Amino acid sequence: MSRHSLLLIALTAGALLGPASVCTAQAPAVVTATPLGAGGGAVRGKRLFIRCSACHGISDSAVARIGPNLQGVIGRKAGTLPGYRYSSAMQAAEIVWDEATLDRWLADPAALVPGTAMAFAGLGSADDRRAIIAYLANPQP
Repeated sequence: MSRHSLLLIALTAGALLGPASVCTAQAPAVVTATPLGAGGGAVRGKRLFIRCSACHGISDSAVARIGPNLQGVIGRKAGTLPGYRYSSAMQAAEIVWDEATLDRWLADPAALVPGTAMAFAGLGSADDRRAIIAYLANPQP
């Protein structure tokens, strides 16, 4: 099954099941404000990442879904995870993922990498972006 077909299935499921089933720019209602210090950001980020997990895995054993596995994304050159078929725009991007670049990506993926295949409009809340980045940096089960 092609990546395009999987994306179409995910978007269709989202339309049928509601916005909680796909990655959207709005945080889930159950997420409460957690301080970002002392590991609180990663805990909150894990809860926020639930929506991202419709398309992305984040573990040593996670296989690529509609999007690539995000285990070890910080420090990785964009478009280089072996076994995942990236868009030509992502393959051509001269980006190494760090906290600042991930923040820009999560805010507006299409602005950072025009032509990206990621179907995500962006996350407006800087606090939510920081929390997700903290979780990506140290994903705990």
